[in-house]
Amino acid sequence: MSPVGAYVLQVKATDADDPTYGNSARVVYSILQGQPYFSIDPKTGVIRTALPNMDREVKEQYQVLIQAKDMGGQLGGLAGTTTVNITLTDVNDNPPRFPKSIFHLKVPESSPIGSAIGRIRAVDPDFGQNAEIEYNIVPGDGGNLFDIVTDEETQEGVIKLKKPLDFETKKAYTFKVEASNLHLDHRFHSAGPFKDTATVKISVLDVDEPPVFSKPLYTMEVYEDTPVGTIIGAVTAQDLDVGSSAVRYFIDWKSDGDSSFTIDGTEGTIATNELLDRESTAQYNFSIIASKVSNPLLTSKVNILINVLDVNEFPPEISVPYETTVCENAKPGQIIQIVSAADRDLSPAGQQFSFRLSPEAAIKPNFTVRDFRNNTAGIETRRNGYSRRQQELYLLPVVIEDSSYPVQSSTNTMTIRVCRCDSDGTILSCNVEAIFLPVGLSTGALIAILLCIVILLAIVVLYVALRRQKKKDTLMTSKEDIRDNVIHYDDEGGGEEDTQAFDIGALRNPKVIEENKIRRDIKPDSLCLPRQRPPVEDNTDIRDFITQRLQENDVDPTAPPYDSLATYAYEGTGSVAESLSSIDSVTTEADQDYDYLTDWGPRFKVLADMFGEEESYNPDTVT
Repeated sequence: MSPVGAYVLQVKATDADDPTYGNSARVVYSILQGQPYFSIDPKTGVIRTALPNMDREVKEQYQVLIQAKDMGGQLGGLAGTTTVNITLTDVNDNPPRFPKSIFHLKVPESSPIGSAIGRIRAVDPDFGQNAEIEYNIVPGDGGNLFDIVTDEETQEGVIKLKKPLDFETKKAYTFKVEASNLHLDHRFHSAGPFKDTATVKISVLDVDEPPVFSKPLYTMEVYEDTPVGTIIGAVTAQDLDVGSSAVRYFIDWKSDGDSSFTIDGTEGTIATNELLDRESTAQYNFSIIASKVSNPLLTSKVNILINVLDVNEFPPEISVPYETTVCENAKPGQIIQIVSAADRDLSPAGQQFSFRLSPEAAIKPNFTVRDFRNNTAGIETRRNGYSRRQQELYLLPVVIEDSSYPVQSSTNTMTIRVCRCDSDGTILSCNVEAIFLPVGLSTGALIAILLCIVILLAIVVLYVALRRQKKKDTLMTSKEDIRDNVIHYDDEGGGEEDTQAFDIGALRNPKVIEENKIRRDIKPDSLCLPRQRPPVEDNTDIRDFITQRLQENDVDPTAPPYDSLATYAYEGTGSVAESLSSIDSVTTEADQDYDYLTDWGPRFKVLADMFGEEESYNPDTVT
């Protein structure tokens, strides 16, 4: 779109001839190829446009052949050529154009809001940003239900749904769409508006839809204790499709766990299914589902809010405390307790409670009730002083009445305990201490007495434990007393021939014999001095040593039998079986005489047979 004569570029040729010699170095420029689009100045080599309004959309590139020729010389003029490639740059000189004036779209009525329901496109022959298009819906019929945006990659107009469609309400929509360039070139404003307009017609397609409730939310009210089966309201849903279907109703138990209400599946009426208690549940919130009979899968849901209205069924009662105290030195007209009322009913705003004495207690009362008219009352004394010895407890019946309909009232009995107080009205004693008051004992005195008793009991228990500890004798085992030593071996001997299996020297301890000590394992009856024992030589025979010790123990008054055991490691000759020790044993088994085993009785018969006549012993007969 450049005008004629617009500068393009300048070319320059050089000639090596001497410029001072004739015209040999004088160069003249001309175009051999590229006309009539461009021209060149023969002297300067400047190339310019030769045609007006060249259009890039018609042709984008041009090749121009330039010749440079000198003006003289003996050779008659020499020439050189070069090729110049010229590319037209794009300008926004073309407006967008719709390929057709009307676009038809078909959209199902069930299309979700925000979804793309169709595309239209305007064509701009320009390139790059000059071809960028902006789409807008012209205000008019149906334009407020739709929106249009530009797809930056394809430069298409995407139509989106802003509001839901309903075939039964409106079946078709018509509106206009305008396409315009985003980037305008002020040099071409005179060429006309750079925009185009097309008409869009949308046909709404009918879709089988679920029933529609008449309200988005249903609110109902019912009094508590309403008889079971009472209808409290109804819901309504309709099938708005062509050839409407019947509707069925049911409660969505997934959203509500109880079964306090039922619904008629055909009529949609809601009724109570159990007695309601506002004090337990003041409000119910659940959902009801409506489905089409022709297509049960098509359902819709609505929330139900049921408020339970209160019925005045509970009388008011005194709030805690039910028990109070009065001083013995109380004066008439003194307020000893402020009481208030509580009602298990959910009291409405402005509920008033009144307080008074019951009629039977109003005759010569010891106390009275003063109503403060603010839902509280005071217990007031009517006597000048009270005596605990005459009467410790007073029962005061108080009547409380509410202002709801029907009126409910109750009689509450308050217990008033007489207490001993100081001159300032501070309570000194009321309960268990009254038993000790005639003796003149105070609380501190009672605590001191109890503490002394506990200490005395602890001292007695400790004394008895110490006495018992002193009576116990400590059992002491002396390693030096040979009578109390037990020589114990855990290894098995090697038989009669093994003389190294044990050491009998431990039985011989001359040092023990020489020491005289009183027995410590028992308590002797009388104190006696130990007898002097003759010293024993180291080579004393063990038989003589044991015999000597046996005689000493026989005449020792402090020796056993008591609770101790004297162990001797020598088998005496008085034993029927004689000694079983390896000491004094015969050298060979053949020298042994086992005939005496037959005299021991039936229990040793097998043993007598084994060690008696070997030829008469048969192991197979032994059981």
